[in-house]
Amino acid sequence: MTDLNAPAVLFVCLGNICRSPTAEAVFRQRVDAAGLSGRLEIDSAGTGDWHIGRPPDHRAAAAAARRGYAMETLRARQITVDDFRRFDLILCMDHSNFHDVSELAPAQARARVARFLEVLGEGEPEEVPDPYYGGEEGFDQVLDLVERASELWLEQLRASL
Repeated sequence: MTDLNAPAVLFVCLGNICRSPTAEAVFRQRVDAAGLSGRLEIDSAGTGDWHIGRPPDHRAAAAAARRGYAMETLRARQITVDDFRRFDLILCMDHSNFHDVSELAPAQARARVARFLEVLGEGEPEEVPDPYYGGEEGFDQVLDLVERASELWLEQLRASL
């Protein structure tokens, strides 16, 4: 059970079947490994509605499973206006997602909207590339970036726990 005052983090990509569920699974495992289960609320969503209710892309799930991340229980959903009240931090996978989410944000939003890879710093990639129309290696590249950024976001969030 999650503490009602726990920080809440939402990962967002386009369809919520590749990048954002990967980030959710990786971040959840990092939180669990740090002994912080139940101290953070973690979820993912997409800006589009094409895949609502569907599991993650089989290639994303397979790449994640090879590294020990479980995605079987995840189902795609679309971001809603309520998410801006429910979450403290909404992390977007690319510039387009960031723009779309920022446009949807109500004036009194609780959530801070940020780019997921901004924690990597200058000279690093700014976007998690969408692997959907590419080959298997794209899903491994996504995992590489998500693992690095997840560690850094977790370090930042520890201060609020």
